Amino acid sequence: MHRYLAVWLLMLLPAGVFAQQGTVKGTVLDSSRQPLEMATVGVQGRTLGVQTDAQGRYSLKVPATEDLVLVVRYLGYKQQERSVQVEAGQELVLDFVLEADPQQLRQVDVRGKREDDTREQVSVTRLDPTLTKTLPSAFGDFNMILATLPGVTSNNELSSTYSVRGGNYDENLVYVNGIEIYRPFLISAAQQEGLSFVNPDLVANVEFSSGGWQPKYGDKLSSVLNIQYKRPTSFAGSVTGSLTGGAIHLEEASKNKRVSYLMGLRHKNSQYMLQGLQVDGQYRPVFTDGQVYLSFDLGRQPERTTLGLLGSYARNNFRVEPETRTTTFGTRQAPLRLLVAYDGQENMEYDTYQVGANLSHQVSDNLLTEFIVSGVHSLEREFRDIEAAYRLCDVNTLGRNDMGECLRDRGIGSQFDHARNALKAMVLAAESRNTWRLSSRSTVLAGAKASLERINDRLSEYGFVDSSDFVTMAYTLNSELDLHTQRYNGYVQHTYELDSLKTFTYGIRASYWSYNNELTITPRVQYSFITRRNPDLSFKAAVGLYYQPPFYRELRNFQGELNPDLKAQRSLHAVIGSDYLFKAWDRDFKLTTEAYYKHMTNVVPYDLDNVRLRYYGQNNAKAYAAGLDVRVNGEFIKGAESWLSLGLMQTRENVQGDSSLVYNSSGEIIGSRNRGYMRRPTDQLVNIGVFFQDHLPDNPTIRMYLNAVYGSGLPFGPPNRPDFRNAFSGKSYKRVDIGFSKLIALGDDLTDRKKVSLESLWIGLEVLNIIDAQNRISYSYVTDVNNLTYAIPNFLTGRRVNLRFIARF
Repeated sequence: MHRYLAVWLLMLLPAGVFAQQGTVKGTVLDSSRQPLEMATVGVQGRTLGVQTDAQGRYSLKVPATEDLVLVVRYLGYKQQERSVQVEAGQELVLDFVLEADPQQLRQVDVRGKREDDTREQVSVTRLDPTLTKTLPSAFGDFNMILATLPGVTSNNELSSTYSVRGGNYDENLVYVNGIEIYRPFLISAAQQEGLSFVNPDLVANVEFSSGGWQPKYGDKLSSVLNIQYKRPTSFAGSVTGSLTGGAIHLEEASKNKRVSYLMGLRHKNSQYMLQGLQVDGQYRPVFTDGQVYLSFDLGRQPERTTLGLLGSYARNNFRVEPETRTTTFGTRQAPLRLLVAYDGQENMEYDTYQVGANLSHQVSDNLLTEFIVSGVHSLEREFRDIEAAYRLCDVNTLGRNDMGECLRDRGIGSQFDHARNALKAMVLAAESRNTWRLSSRSTVLAGAKASLERINDRLSEYGFVDSSDFVTMAYTLNSELDLHTQRYNGYVQHTYELDSLKTFTYGIRASYWSYNNELTITPRVQYSFITRRNPDLSFKAAVGLYYQPPFYRELRNFQGELNPDLKAQRSLHAVIGSDYLFKAWDRDFKLTTEAYYKHMTNVVPYDLDNVRLRYYGQNNAKAYAAGLDVRVNGEFIKGAESWLSLGLMQTRENVQGDSSLVYNSSGEIIGSRNRGYMRRPTDQLVNIGVFFQDHLPDNPTIRMYLNAVYGSGLPFGPPNRPDFRNAFSGKSYKRVDIGFSKLIALGDDLTDRKKVSLESLWIGLEVLNIIDAQNRISYSYVTDVNNLTYAIPNFLTGRRVNLRFIARF
C-alpha cells in the first residue's frame, strides 16, 4: 500500500512543481533571416526542450519565477544561450539569429560520420537552395547559380542550358527525387526556352557533380545535378513577382505529419528582355508550368514506409513576328551594316507532362529498398514561314550630313525559311534501388532500371536564297522517323571506410540498348582521405569509364536520317583534387582544387548554333578535355556566404575524314590534308564565376547580391565549310548582374496555425548586365557581290532593370 502511495506522489509531484508556468516562444533564424527547421530549443540543466517547425517557430513552457538559461542548438551553427525569467502565465517572445559555425561540421567530417560530407566524394558541390531565389538573373532560373561554379559555362542569360568541363547540353544528368528529367528536343534558340524543370521554391537539397561520379548515377559524360524536393511539416507558402514573370507555392502537412503536399505554379514572360535583341518585332512568349509533390507515411512506424508522388505540366508557347533588324559590325575604320526587313512569323510550342512515384521501405535498420516508376510525354511543334530581305552596306565615317548612313551597297538579297515539324516523345521507366549497411563502415548500393522509349518525328523544312534575282535552294528536309526501343541498366557499388579518415568507393555499371544491341560496362573507383597531421586538409581521386548511349538527338544526322549502327560515346575520367579548410578574418573558408583529364572515343561530332546541337550521326571522332578548377567559398562578409570560381580548360577533337585545303605561295590549291585535333564547339580556355553577398553591418536585412561571369571566346566557323569548322575564335562572354534587397519581417501568430498571415516581404531592385556588355550568341552569314562571306554577330540582351518581390506566409 505504501509503495503504491509513493508512486502516486511521484506522479503528482511534477504537476505541483510546474503548476506555476510561463511560456517562451519566438523564431530561430539564420544570418540571412531564413527560418531554421528542427533547431533544438531547451533549458540548460533540464530535460525541457522543443524543436522548431518549418517556419523556425517554437513555443516552450518553463517554470515560473526561476532563473533559467535558454539554449538553442542547430548543426552547423554556433550555440546560443540567453538568460530568462518569466512570471506565471506570462508569454515571453524571444527570437534567435544563429551564426554559421563550419567548425562543427569539420569535427564531424574528421570522424567520417556524415553521409553528406563532400570531402569524401569527388567533384561534388552542395548549394544552399535559398540562394537561388535571391540570385540576380533575368528570370530567377535555378540553373543560373550553376554558372558561377568552376568548370560550368553558360554563355546565354536567356537559356537554362549549361555545359560542364567541355561537354555539351545533352551530356548532363538531372534528377528530381530520383526521377530523371529530359530537356526538349526541337529548341534551336534561347528565346524559345521556357522555365527549367527545377522549381527553386520546392527545393530542399542541391548536389552537383562535375565529373568522376559514383556508379549509382546514370549514363552521361559530363555532370549530375541531383535535386531533392522538400517534405513539409506545417503550412507555408510564398508569392514571387517581377517584370519577367511570377510564381506561387504552397506547402502543408496533416496534423499527424503523415501526409503532406508541395505545390508550385510559375509563369514566365520574356517580352521585356527580348525587347533588347537586335530583331524588332512582335514577341509573344508565354511559358507556364505547375508541379505538385505529395508525400505519404504509410507504415505504423514513422518514416519506415513512405510514398512520394511527383507530377508536373509545362506549357511553352513562343510566337514572334519579326519586323526589322539593324546590325553594325566590322572595325571603326571600316564599319559595315546589315539591314533586314522581315515578313511572316515563327511559332514554337512545347507541352510536357511528367509523373513519378517513389516507394521507399526500411526493411530493417540496415536495409533500405526503393521502387521508382516515372513517365514523360512531350509534344513539340515548330512552325515557321519567314522571309528576310537584307541589305549589306558600308557605313559613312567621313561625311557630316550623312555620317553613319549607308554609303555603298555590298550585297542585296532575300532568304525564305519554311518549317512544319512535329515531335512526340514518350519515356516510361521502372527502377529498383537498394541500400545495405553491412556495418558502420561498409555500405553496398545496387539497383536496376528498365525503360521504354517511343519517339515519332515529322520533319518538313526547306529554305532558299534569292540574290540578284538568282534563286538557290539552300536546304530541304522531309522525313518521317519512328523510334521504339528499350533500355536496361544496373549498378552495384561498395563504399568502405578504411578508418575515420579514409574512404574507398568502387563499383560497376552496365547498360543495354535494344536499338543497336550494344552492351556497355563501366567500372568506377573513388578514394579520399583526410590528413592526420592536418585534419583541415583532404585529398581525393577518381578514375572510371563513362559511356553515353545515344539518344534521339545523336542518332539523327543533318539529312534527317537515323543511324542504327551508332554506338555509345566513351569517356575515361581521371580526377584528382583537394579540399582545404582555413580561417581568414576570423571566419571559416573552404578552398577546393581539382585537376581532371577526359579521354573520349567513339565521339559523335556536332555543331553548335545558339542552343541547337546538330549532330553528324557518326562515331567518327576522338577527343580529350583537360583542365583545372578552383573554388574558394566562405563568409567574405560575416553572415553571408560568397564564392569565387576559376576554371581553365582545353578540349580538342580529331574528326576522321575532315580536311582543309592546302595553298601554294601563289594562292593556288595544291591539295588537302587532315586537320588533326581542332577546337570543339565548347572549348573555352578561361571561365570565371563570382557570387558575392554583402549587407549593412548593423542591419543584415538590407543586402546586396552580385553575380558575375566571364568566359573566353568560343570557336565558330561558316556553315557548309568543313575546312573552316571552328576555325575562328569568338568574343568573350562577360556579364555582371547586381541586386539590392530589403527584407521586412512582419511576424506571425504562433497560437493559430490555421490562420494565414504574411511572415515576411522581400523587395529587390536588380540591374541586369550592368556593364551593358554586347555578348554574342551566334553568327549569321551573308555573301556580297564579290562572293565574300561576312559573319554578322547576333547579340544577346543589353542592360535591363528588374523589380522583384517575394512574400512569404
